[in-house]
Amino acid sequence: MDKKIKIMACVDFSEYSLITLQHAVKLAKGLEGEIIVYNVINDQVFKYYDMVNVYLSEPVALEERIRQIQKERSLQFKELVKTEFFEDKALMSFKTDTGVPFECILKTIDSEDVDYVVMANKGRGNLEGILFGSAAEKVFRHSPVPVVSVRVRKKFQRHTRYHGVIVS
Repeated sequence: MDKKIKIMACVDFSEYSLITLQHAVKLAKGLEGEIIVYNVINDQVFKYYDMVNVYLSEPVALEERIRQIQKERSLQFKELVKTEFFEDKALMSFKTDTGVPFECILKTIDSEDVDYVVMANKGRGNLEGILFGSAAEKVFRHSPVPVVSVRVRKKFQRHTRYHGVIVS
């Protein structure tokens, strides 16, 4: 029996997640594969959690907070599939981890026997996004499998000057 092609689509639920999943779906359909929609909760978010948590009126244990975030992201995934990929939902499964994003991605490539990775080279605009962006660069450099870099064409459109005229 032939092994089904596994495509890991790395999403952070930023504006780039939709286009990342669109590309992953095209690949999965063309290769008759399946998609692992993968999200990493960056553990840097929790670096000072215990210190701040003591000042809250209703403190929440770190493990409980992580479970809450995992549940929120699972709901975001389900909503995204329902609104944008309903006909393709059978191709997708959702997995979330907590840790250093690029390390989690590289470990999951091995543990899930992934054949291709699809990810945006940009992510969220906050600290988590900055770290995810650097995660993309590290994955591009260290991945043992091909990585498809997803871009929004208009944001990365090149403008060239010919004799003083800008040509897009």
